[in-house]
Amino acid sequence: MPYLTKEKKASFFTEFGGKSTNTGSIEGQIALLTERINRISEHLQANKKDFSTHRGLMQLVGKRKRLLTYMSKTNLQGYRQLIEKLGLRK
Repeated sequence: MPYLTKEKKASFFTEFGGKSTNTGSIEGQIALLTERINRISEHLQANKKDFSTHRGLMQLVGKRKRLLTYMSKTNLQGYRQLIEKLGLRK
C-alpha cells in the first residue's frame, strides 16, 4: 500500500498550496518532499545497508534545498512561515 494516496497529496497541496489542484505551488512541493524524506529516513533507520534508497534520499534532500533557496529569494516572508510550519530549521 502506498504511503501517499491521492487524498493525502491533495491535503498537502490544500494546506500549503492554497487548493488541491495547485500542484505546482512551491510550498506544496516542499511539503510533499518533506513528507517523503521523513518516510525514507524512517526506512533507513531500520535498513542501514540500503544504499540505493540512501542515494534517492540525498537526491530528494537536494531538490528540496533548491526549492527552498528559490523560495527564499522570491518570497522571504512565505519562506519563513513555511520553515516554521514544517519545522525544518532550528
